[in-house]
Amino acid sequence: MEKRPLGNTGLELTSLSFGASSLGSEFRSIDLNEAFRSVHVAIERGMNFIDTSPFYGRGMSEMLLGRVLPDIPRDSYYLGTKLGRYAGEHFDFSARRVAESVDISLERMKVDHLDIVLCHDLEFVEMSQIVEETLPALRKQVEKGKVRFIGVSGYPMKMFKYILANADIDVLLTYNHYTLQNDMALELVPICKEKGVGLMNAAPFSARLLTNAPLPAWHKATPKVREIAEKAAKHCESKGVDIAQLAMQYSLANPDFTTCVTGSANPNRVSQWADWAEQPLDEQLLAEVLEILKPIHNWFYIEGRPENNDNPADYGYDAADVPGATK
Repeated sequence: MEKRPLGNTGLELTSLSFGASSLGSEFRSIDLNEAFRSVHVAIERGMNFIDTSPFYGRGMSEMLLGRVLPDIPRDSYYLGTKLGRYAGEHFDFSARRVAESVDISLERMKVDHLDIVLCHDLEFVEMSQIVEETLPALRKQVEKGKVRFIGVSGYPMKMFKYILANADIDVLLTYNHYTLQNDMALELVPICKEKGVGLMNAAPFSARLLTNAPLPAWHKATPKVREIAEKAAKHCESKGVDIAQLAMQYSLANPDFTTCVTGSANPNRVSQWADWAEQPLDEQLLAEVLEILKPIHNWFYIEGRPENNDNPADYGYDAADVPGATK
């Protein structure tokens, strides 16, 4: 599998990475043996980065990784986790919790260091705390040898731009913002290149919006967004292609994003994604699908504090079109 440099870290990650959120039963009930096997399959198929968080399953994802990682040579993968978000409404980005969280993650996963630690969903809190307290506390963990590289993860572009302008980070993980439907993360590419920050992408399927699976109850897509996404999926089906395959290949194709993170507790699904990564992208079908999706290009929703979020008008939308926006 293709490897790409991660900013100035010296790490080279595979273009496709394994996301372990599903191990926390975040999306469905899981079979433990299948979950363990999915991690092994990801490594066997060439993926060399595993992404998790104490938020996933409220610790379950890290605990299950701790059952399987001791059987996998540590030099065969890079491991990343997060901190700051521990439950739906529980956030703690204090310096004290940073140190505790790193130690707990190390203990749960039975490893002696973490390659990457990210501040998780920081759009829910005051940005100044992340810059003045959280990230400096994380740097101390780097000095202690417990963590190698640090950064942030979350949803709004505005938040990322603030962090990049005001803090020293090594890596950044964006989700739902470099997909067939939304490429707002392209705004981050020149900034990350200038600063040597590694840029990672996650969620190429936009929480199932770009698949044939039913959307989860919590999905914020409006009726119009759902209708147009379904039209695109049916067009792919008429050409004998699963829209999920096209979505993944599109997100993988841009070398400005070091890796694309997606995950499943189903080993067959993980293997299928690796197969898709090896197959050529159908450029004609891609053009047709992007045309279908044009009416909802760069549609997004509000996540976290409104002041940390993007302005719908900047992307051609009224506040009424964007769930959570101030009307």
